[in-house]
Amino acid sequence: MTPPAKRGRRRGHNPNIPKHIDQPKLPDGIYYDHRGRGAWYILYQDGDRRRRKNIATARATLAELHQLAQDLHASDRHSLRWLSDRFQESDQFTRLAATTQRGYRYSHSVLERTTTRAGSAVIDLNRHRISPAIVQRLVDRIAKEGTPAKANHVAAYLRRIYRWGINRGHCTTNPAWTIEAAKERARHRLPERHVLARVTQFCQQRSQGTTTASGAVAPYLWTLMEVAYLCRLRAVEVLTLTDDQATDAGIRTNRRKGSRDNLVRWNDRLRAAWQAAVEVRNARWKKKGRAVPLDPAKRPLFVGTGGDALTRDGLDSAWFRMMTAAVDAGVIQSEEKFGLHDLKRRGITDTQGNRHDKQEASGHRSERMLDVYDLSLPEVDPSGR
Repeated sequence: MTPPAKRGRRRGHNPNIPKHIDQPKLPDGIYYDHRGRGAWYILYQDGDRRRRKNIATARATLAELHQLAQDLHASDRHSLRWLSDRFQESDQFTRLAATTQRGYRYSHSVLERTTTRAGSAVIDLNRHRISPAIVQRLVDRIAKEGTPAKANHVAAYLRRIYRWGINRGHCTTNPAWTIEAAKERARHRLPERHVLARVTQFCQQRSQGTTTASGAVAPYLWTLMEVAYLCRLRAVEVLTLTDDQATDAGIRTNRRKGSRDNLVRWNDRLRAAWQAAVEVRNARWKKKGRAVPLDPAKRPLFVGTGGDALTRDGLDSAWFRMMTAAVDAGVIQSEEKFGLHDLKRRGITDTQGNRHDKQEASGHRSERMLDVYDLSLPEVDPSGR
């Protein structure tokens, strides 16, 4: 339960309030109901409903009412909601990527909607009294509802805000640190080569007209697919490519999540895709009257309709429209749809060589991570002499 906010206007004189109470000195957010034997109460928000809670009888003194108000304020400062709100107001939160911020806010809303057996929201619990067992039961409960990914996101958010709180003196322990993750359903999609080829050709054909036409595809999309597949890149790694990364020998990658950078050597297909992407970008800049930055590191390879660097939200929207148009046009079946990240998996699987060669090409530091992306079937000789 969240205590009431301070009122915005001066409290009027109430003749029904007991005579021993100096009304101008009453604490904010505490009200008197004269019906029956009389009672002091507060109002609080419970989801979409505004509720009332009695906190004292009519015989309570002014000092006791002030003490109750202090206790309510203190309990709010000890709540999980208080910690989550302070984290989302911090510089550490504002420096996170937009998608990460959106995911954390979603986890916050899940904690607001999830209630305990007593009926209170989880986010209004005293954060100092939340134990690993409570967090584990919460994760298991959400996972049992058929949403294991949501459960793991909530656990990750709790770990993050408690770690932030410990480092700033708001907490002493992290009850979500040792939580067992819910088992998620594997979604290791691997688009067939002919499906990928058809979609790429479809994007190239549909990008010739205007981007506002019905069923049109963003002009940069087919080149982006080619570069992502050939260089085995994540979406963020494609979006942050600049002219500075195109060297005489090849494309210098900028891998994330601990993967090692490498140099992807040019071939005719990769050169054609890169050059086409540059031409699409330059045409967009010329149409918008944008000045071309002199520093190659400030020239993003892929830009949106306004000429600024393409964002993840913009790419996701363009990808969704493209996939919908491809299904409507009969290029692929609905079950053959795939995501941009699946191009990385297809690229690693198609890499020639042994496991070591594929790990060098993907930039993964461990073979365990490579298992997620390399779905090829090893060819071996029969046993015996």
